[in-house]
Amino acid sequence: MNGKVEGKYHILVVEDDKEIREGVEIYLRNQGYEVFQAANGKQGLEIIEQEEVHLAIVDIMMPVMDGVTMLMKLRMMNYEFPVIMLSAKSEEVDKIMGLNMGADDYVTKPFTPLELLARVNSQLRRYSKYLSAVNADSDGEHIYSVGGLELNEDTIEVFVDGELVKLTPMEFKIVQLLIKNPGRVFSADEIYERIWNERAVNTDTIMVHVRNIREKIELDPKNPKYLKVVWGVGYKIEKQ
Repeated sequence: MNGKVEGKYHILVVEDDKEIREGVEIYLRNQGYEVFQAANGKQGLEIIEQEEVHLAIVDIMMPVMDGVTMLMKLRMMNYEFPVIMLSAKSEEVDKIMGLNMGADDYVTKPFTPLELLARVNSQLRRYSKYLSAVNADSDGEHIYSVGGLELNEDTIEVFVDGELVKLTPMEFKIVQLLIKNPGRVFSADEIYERIWNERAVNTDTIMVHVRNIREKIELDPKNPKYLKVVWGVGYKIEKQ
């Protein structure tokens, strides 16, 4: 929905702690990013509607509107840019909630500027590739199907029994990897490293994304037809 403008990415920082918010902005600006600030989720959504945003860093616990509510609303509005959630150590449940609502990653407070920048750079690299794929002119369609599940690499769309399924860029990448290798089991580490293009450090996110994908593509997520878990090994899309 958003494209890169004049060679500079636009990042929205949504955090009620002014000191953290301004500190993050300084580090991001030093890396050449354009930065917008918001003190709560309501302000964040207002900025998203007015400005072009390529990535958002969103705190979970905020007054007026919390980060999870903001995330849910922006995904309902079909904004597809990556979202990194900030959470305190005591907010394990909130982290999982955020990922289920469509977050792409989370960073636990207190964090170092280098850690946050690494996550930002990683997410923007993937988002840039996603946008390139969406906007690319292709001579032919690259379609993969298993049973009633179909993925089109050129249109970046997934269908189940002919019905379009709305996946986040991250979810699309996971389905893409698995459906192109039907029957092959991928460990969580391998999925993470292939998609994030970096050493696996947080494979819990894979588990949550898989659960979220199942909710979207399976008629009965508790008895999946397509996306199967091989206990103790990993995940696969079953050959039909």
